[in-house]
Amino acid sequence: MKITATPIPAVLILEPRVFQDDRGFFLESFNQRVFQETTQLDYTFVQDNHSRSTQGILRGLHYQLEHTQGKLVRVASGSIYDVAVDLRRSSPTFGQWVGTVLSAENQQQLWVPPGFAHGFYVISDQADVLYKTTDYYHPASERTLAWNDAQIGIDWPLTTPPILSAKDQTGLSLETALETGEVFP
Repeated sequence: MKITATPIPAVLILEPRVFQDDRGFFLESFNQRVFQETTQLDYTFVQDNHSRSTQGILRGLHYQLEHTQGKLVRVASGSIYDVAVDLRRSSPTFGQWVGTVLSAENQQQLWVPPGFAHGFYVISDQADVLYKTTDYYHPASERTLAWNDAQIGIDWPLTTPPILSAKDQTGLSLETALETGEVFP
């Protein structure tokens, strides 16, 4: 597995070995031992999620204040622009974001550590997004950060206004999240 650093050192791009020939391909999408050895991270994943979305849908930016989840995100079909925002007040990269294209073609995965908000924008006709989490979903702890907060300044590759859920339309600004204590220590 190849690991690529991002401008936020805690967020990593993982690229599994792909064995390809005229019949198709094979890859090991996850191996706990290899993950721990190559990343030097000691997390156990407890839940797998699968979402399907059509082009123009933006999901996020989601995080949980309690039962915080680290996420290992990959795309099985299509492509997305995947984003992680550092919400750890004690971090030198607090309020900064990192984004990358994840696709079925590039087979890359994004490690989003606990303490980060996560979201993605679908850039293909449709995308199947799979992600492993380090804690169980806990609805009472879930928060949403505004996807378009000017203070954060995410450069989404939008061609039209995104399609948002009701929850994602009412995300908090980073300033409000700070004022209300809805960020991490």
